[in-house]
Amino acid sequence: MRLRLILIPALAVTLAACGGQSTHSGDTRVVAAFYPVAYAAEQIGGTAVSVTNLTPAGSEPHDLELSPKAVREIHDADVVLVLGHGFQPQVEAAARQSSGKVIALLDTPGLHRHASGDPHVWLDPERYALIVREIGRVLHKRSAAAALVTRLRALEAEYRQGLADCERHQIVTSHAAFAYLGERYGLQQVSIEGVSPEAEPTPQQLQHVASVVRRNHVTTVYFETLVSPKVAKTLARETGTKSAVLDPIEGLLPKAIKHGESYFTVMRRNLATLREGLGCR
Repeated sequence: MRLRLILIPALAVTLAACGGQSTHSGDTRVVAAFYPVAYAAEQIGGTAVSVTNLTPAGSEPHDLELSPKAVREIHDADVVLVLGHGFQPQVEAAARQSSGKVIALLDTPGLHRHASGDPHVWLDPERYALIVREIGRVLHKRSAAAALVTRLRALEAEYRQGLADCERHQIVTSHAAFAYLGERYGLQQVSIEGVSPEAEPTPQQLQHVASVVRRNHVTTVYFETLVSPKVAKTLARETGTKSAVLDPIEGLLPKAIKHGESYFTVMRRNLATLREGLGCR
């Protein structure tokens, strides 16, 4: 009997080159909630699985609204991988009605959640590796998962070395998506907005962030690709700093997919951006 899989935003791994599309023509149908989850499923499953990323390329996944077609795909999938804990409420609700196997990736054994409630575990290569192993277990592809984990360990070593000797340790971001990354590498995140990128900052919050920028001689205010950079750029202008992209890798833009971008290329670009902004040697 053919195994049925559905991957949803429970883990952050959407297809590297997928956005609301299926890849491969394997017998196992996997539905993944968003890019980091889909990417991991595709890399691990190979030609044995067909992976559908529920979040279209260039779309912000937090408040994804599912089409009737997407709901049917979730229901009919063999495996549904969701990040869980309310990251994508509609996806999680639809997954509860699925006839396939539903995996909430934030519940992966050994994956300790950050006290802030930040769901962006994939920005910490060590925690992402735990999710990768879990997907490998579910898809019965442990050796393929181990190969991906090896790549993640190499990436983690690059981050640890690259951020070991920096003049500054505060990262000012538009979206509070970098708690896991900051915890792993000794960085203090100061965010303009909350965990949800749609949250509007109060005047008091803006004043607080501006004071942190000035007091700590911060040189860069970071914004992301899938939401408006207006507030971050305004703060940068008013504090005399630069603005730059620090990508939480919730999804890739269509042009990035076209040019062969992936989780690893974006993570390495993030590292280069951080090194410049933090004055790392």
